[in-house]
Amino acid sequence: MQLGRHISGQFNVELESIRTHVLTMGGLVEQQLSFALQALNKQDVDLARKVIRDDHKVNAMEVSIDEACTRIIAKRQPAAKDLRLIMAIIKTITDLERIGDVATKMAYVAIESPDSKEAQFQVSLEPLCRNAIAMLHQVLDAFARMDVGAAAEVHKLDDSLDKEYEAVIRQLMTYMMEDPKNIPHILQVMWSARAIERVGDRCQNICEYIIYFVKGKDVRHLGEQSIDDVLR
Repeated sequence: MQLGRHISGQFNVELESIRTHVLTMGGLVEQQLSFALQALNKQDVDLARKVIRDDHKVNAMEVSIDEACTRIIAKRQPAAKDLRLIMAIIKTITDLERIGDVATKMAYVAIESPDSKEAQFQVSLEPLCRNAIAMLHQVLDAFARMDVGAAAEVHKLDDSLDKEYEAVIRQLMTYMMEDPKNIPHILQVMWSARAIERVGDRCQNICEYIIYFVKGKDVRHLGEQSIDDVLR
């Protein structure tokens, strides 16, 4: 990881510790999302409840890492690249916590609609969610190595996730037109699909934080071509 070295060995230890905690948090969020999908697919209420119970771990990690970053800013007064790293970490853990919230909400859906008509429509969410989980896994790998090339490639994956989301919505709308009685059930599934699609957007955000740390350029709101130009 491109952290650089400092005269203070303790500063290096602190930065490495925070980095490790971010990756641990990311791994837990990825697991939560995977468990939530399983709970939906299998109508597994026990697994869904586990996802909900473990959400506090994700929240606690966010608070702990945020406090560690605040202490470093107060004690070390980092500048330039060190400050960019701290800012990138603070923003990254916010997005990870929001992804964890998506998993929790999916778990609540699994609990609130066991053996209901929604189950037959929730199957359409599986490919979308699996791609979102894969995208999260790849962006965490890019973060671990602070690899801007990998981050740029993951950033582009959101386009395919968006297209898949649109296909799911079209399919669900067809079901609604075929039988209006299914509309309340399908609307719940549509909400879940939208939440999963937002996971891709949050992964894109993390990609942008990686590029900001390494290159010192804010690439938010830039198109893919503009991001490629920054990386050249």
